[in-house]
Amino acid sequence: MTPDSIDTFIHTLKTAYADDLSLAMQLADAADVITTARFGAMDLHVEQKPDHTPVTDADKATEARIREILKQTRPIDVVYGEELGKAESTGRRWILDPIDGTKNFVRGVPVWGTLIGLEVEGELVVGCVSAPMLKSRWFAGIGGGAWKCYDGGAPTQLHVSHVASLSDASISFSSFTGWRDAGIRDRVIELTDAVWRVRGFGDFWQYMLLAEGVIDIAAEPELDLYDMGALVRIVLEAGGSFTSRAGVTGPWGGNAVASNGLLHPKALRYLGI
Repeated sequence: MTPDSIDTFIHTLKTAYADDLSLAMQLADAADVITTARFGAMDLHVEQKPDHTPVTDADKATEARIREILKQTRPIDVVYGEELGKAESTGRRWILDPIDGTKNFVRGVPVWGTLIGLEVEGELVVGCVSAPMLKSRWFAGIGGGAWKCYDGGAPTQLHVSHVASLSDASISFSSFTGWRDAGIRDRVIELTDAVWRVRGFGDFWQYMLLAEGVIDIAAEPELDLYDMGALVRIVLEAGGSFTSRAGVTGPWGGNAVASNGLLHPKALRYLGI
């Protein structure tokens, strides 16, 4: 679909934030231009941040470009981004991760994406995730459902699974080391023994697969707001649950447990605080 046809489609959705969702898609378009050009580049510049995670020139350039567009189109809004500053909310705040999965990006693994969320008065109302090397974009506005475009095709609506038993469930984690540091790796291993299937899709992708209904639980023990800001609305609009380990809905707890909803109490029994 063309940008104009996507914009028309978005404005048919029952969301009060259609203009903002449309802008998020435009921001993702701009991000894709930069990220795809730099993916696999021989002169990619990589630095190590104080938290020992990598950052590339592509991360910084992508966030800078998104901020530039937002300054032109939403000059009153503030921005919380991974690389170029974390503003406190003033009512409307864009939450950005220019490249989620930077380690994959650096190593040439095609599973990475740009995450764009909008928070209004403490609620995540818009989410957009663009993974150009997967030819996929997921998006949602509050009240308008969750959607995916694949390879430029028409949007298809997303729904979480109806799996109700852990013994039938498929679960994804990013790392067992983080769960060790959180002091519950033994409980996580017990959960993996209780489910049907375990995979490590990691980062944004596991939450999008959850929204698509192809896995049933995804969780991470330590996250920042920029890791989750775009994901929450998509999971919720697909009918799922997205909470902290303490069971609080949203991205505010520094960690995440997401599920199809039916399995959420069972997941929190193992992963919760």
